[in-house]
Amino acid sequence: MPSKTRAVKEPSRIARQDNRREHIKDMAAALFCEAGYHGTSMRNIAKAVGMLPGSMYYHFPSKAELLIAVYEEGVRRIESQVDDAIKNIEDPTDALRAAARAHLEALLDKSPYARVVIRVWPQDSADAGNQLTVLRDRYEDRIRNVIDQLDLPSDAKAHYLRLMLLGALNGVQAWYREGGDTPAQIADQFVDLILKQSLYSGDKDNDDRGH
Repeated sequence: MPSKTRAVKEPSRIARQDNRREHIKDMAAALFCEAGYHGTSMRNIAKAVGMLPGSMYYHFPSKAELLIAVYEEGVRRIESQVDDAIKNIEDPTDALRAAARAHLEALLDKSPYARVVIRVWPQDSADAGNQLTVLRDRYEDRIRNVIDQLDLPSDAKAHYLRLMLLGALNGVQAWYREGGDTPAQIADQFVDLILKQSLYSGDKDNDDRGH
């Protein structure tokens, strides 16, 4: 039976471990964004955290495991913002605009977690790649489900519409500067341009078939 002293100290010890784990994830996310996955070592992260390199492995057995934890947190944050944005929106076009805005706002947030999802690809880590793909697909299913509700022309491929939109949104962080259009305005422009092109293409094909 554990002593009373141990029972009192245990919650504090667990809390310290959890705090260190979160601190490690925070530093890893920042470094993965700054130097890339391959350009960041566990030693780099340990130095940023103020820990001995060997102590890092108590919390994360490998750099791949740490990447998965950071990536999962990034996906969770994007999912949370998108879910909050589209709830109670019935019109599919409005829902897609809201999802695009939330996605872009998450990427342009000062936290690096969401940016890791964009900057680190599953193929960057042979050990973590499969799990990163599962996490990425889990999020993209949300966008896929919204797009599937749109009234698109029969020849429009929703698969490519999703890839075009996500590719455009994910590229914004490379050129975005404060003072211009807001993230919401940029997202709306992307959605409108892509949807108009899809609808125009369908109408054009219908006109061609009618002559």
